[in-house]
Amino acid sequence: MKHLVLGSSGQIGSHLVRILRLNGEDVIEFDIVNSSDEDLRISNNQLLEVAISKSDFVHFLAFDVGGAKYMAKYQHTYDFINNNSLIMSNTFAALKKHNKPFIFASSQMSNMLHSAYGILKSIGESYTNALGGVVIKFWNVYGHETDPEKTHVITDFIKKAKLNKRIEMMTDGQEERQFLYGDDAAECLLILSRRYNEIDRNQFLHITNFQWSKIIEIAEIISSELGSCDIMPASTKDNVQKGYRNEPDKYILNFWKPKHDLREGIKKTISLLNL
Repeated sequence: MKHLVLGSSGQIGSHLVRILRLNGEDVIEFDIVNSSDEDLRISNNQLLEVAISKSDFVHFLAFDVGGAKYMAKYQHTYDFINNNSLIMSNTFAALKKHNKPFIFASSQMSNMLHSAYGILKSIGESYTNALGGVVIKFWNVYGHETDPEKTHVITDFIKKAKLNKRIEMMTDGQEERQFLYGDDAAECLLILSRRYNEIDRNQFLHITNFQWSKIIEIAEIISSELGSCDIMPASTKDNVQKGYRNEPDKYILNFWKPKHDLREGIKKTISLLNL
């Protein structure tokens, strides 16, 4: 099968490209990092048209998104909303034209209407449902990252611990999250592409490790793995999810189970970051 990965240089995409090739799959990479011509904001992008036409399956991962710092700064700006609106409208139009099977990578935050990011992902889910694709809801994927402005919490903490022997936090660290290592996310996508026609479109596909962890516990694991460093919580509470907490649906466990616990995934992420 020939897989088109939209957002192939991103956090999930880079893991997916590697896992697909390790499993003998053909891959077409598509990402603005590779070429400005691969910008999904371009209307009637002929490169996108050709890439979709040549593929057997499409993984729609591309999105303008980042970690908590990036989101706090940009997610309610015109450019953030417009970038993602263009990415979605152009890509879904091309998917409709070529009628290829596809997965849209949404987020567990798609029901959080205080978040522009959540609202945009919800719109993407509606597009996907209208076209008969599969929606998956990722929970806090971590692993390979290259854009320093967009790093998520685990990468951010690792960098602070390595460079400064100090982990300065944005919050008091008491908020709980579920995390997922990038290779587990990629293997899930591969399995779902192979079992695409078996998936009940009325079920929620929550892709997570199904374990709650406090943010301060993340800092403590990283400190223990890299040698003791100062952990410096802030006094403020989490303002990203504003106390809203989803519970993951477990339908996905009929197809896939994560392999990495949090500590093991953090160890692998540390080895990926050459600092």
